[in-house]
Amino acid sequence: RVGRTVVLCSLVLAWAMPVVAATTVFQWLFHSEFGIVNWALTSIGLDSFERYPWFANGTAAFAILVTLIVWQSVPFAAITLYSALTTVPLELYESARLDGAGAGRIFRSVTFPMLRPIFLLVFSLEVIWTFKAFVQIWVMTRGGPGDATTILPVYAVQTALSSQRYDLGSAASMITVVLMSGVLVLYFRQMFRQEDETR
Repeated sequence: RVGRTVVLCSLVLAWAMPVVAATTVFQWLFHSEFGIVNWALTSIGLDSFERYPWFANGTAAFAILVTLIVWQSVPFAAITLYSALTTVPLELYESARLDGAGAGRIFRSVTFPMLRPIFLLVFSLEVIWTFKAFVQIWVMTRGGPGDATTILPVYAVQTALSSQRYDLGSAASMITVVLMSGVLVLYFRQMFRQEDETR
């Protein structure tokens, strides 16, 4: 129980941390001179990482941003799925075990069907939030180096503000809205279908 409480509190703290604050922490962790990552790697003998410029490498910068966004997204998904998991009747698991089902079979036959709407909800929201991951990218790399970390919202701002091409910026924004709307349509369509099946 204590371990579960600690994990849940850690997830809530990670989720509640402001986006700019979390991004600043990651900037410090991977700073070429003062970052703890370079210090830790050089301490174990990897001298090639001394003063390594993580944000000057497109692949490294992209990987850091993916790690940051996943780190901020996992708490919501974990807490939501854990809360939904506590609503699954224990009798279903006991019946499955009496029938000789293993852990994998129980997940496929009991857990996943019961949590399917929640899985779909979490997936849809995570996709939308990933499309909205503008602040992290703008604060950390502004879409660079080059265009290695440029996504549609970043491209829209860069095009509209830097190049004064408001038409292209608006078009990129509309494409983002259409893509996110498509995800929502798929979610609501599946949700209504499941409601019809349960009637």
